[in-house]
Amino acid sequence: MAQDKGTEATGEKKAGTDAGGDPWEKYMAIGEMHKMLASADGEWKAEMEFWTAPGAPSEKSTSTCKNEMILGGRYQQSTMEGTMMGMPFEGRGIVGFDNIRKVFVNTWIDNMGTGLSYSEGPYDAKTKSITFMGETMDPMSGKMIKTRSVYKFESDSHHVFEMYMMQNGKEVKSMAINYKR
Repeated sequence: MAQDKGTEATGEKKAGTDAGGDPWEKYMAIGEMHKMLASADGEWKAEMEFWTAPGAPSEKSTSTCKNEMILGGRYQQSTMEGTMMGMPFEGRGIVGFDNIRKVFVNTWIDNMGTGLSYSEGPYDAKTKSITFMGETMDPMSGKMIKTRSVYKFESDSHHVFEMYMMQNGKEVKSMAINYKR
């Protein structure tokens, strides 16, 4: 694996900045998908709407979200703070693009549970969206359930996130977030 050895002094390319021919260089390179994530860095206001059961009235809340690229621009960390169901809410997410598998990878944790959610999926350039497929814990059943989430880059100042869960064999919308800055 190539290492960064003070490349400015030696004239060598800095590790991770060029795909090169080395498999490790390709795996760690910062590409267009990472740059797309970086364009969402900064402070966002989040208008959240969620449903606790199919047909139930929705609940609404607001939060703030701070996005920042970490680990040399390879991942984006999101920090959310606000309220949900009348309680303080905070959550942390990490999203990145896996250069080898050509998919986005995503993890999420928050103070509304003690488990970690994982999902992954491709970017669709036509719809400017990432569709994540994954699993999360359903505290009501005590079992993991399948999820589908769509993160859409509407514009530089507006993103939309929608989450769907499988309940009784049917996919139901469980959350929608409008991010604005």
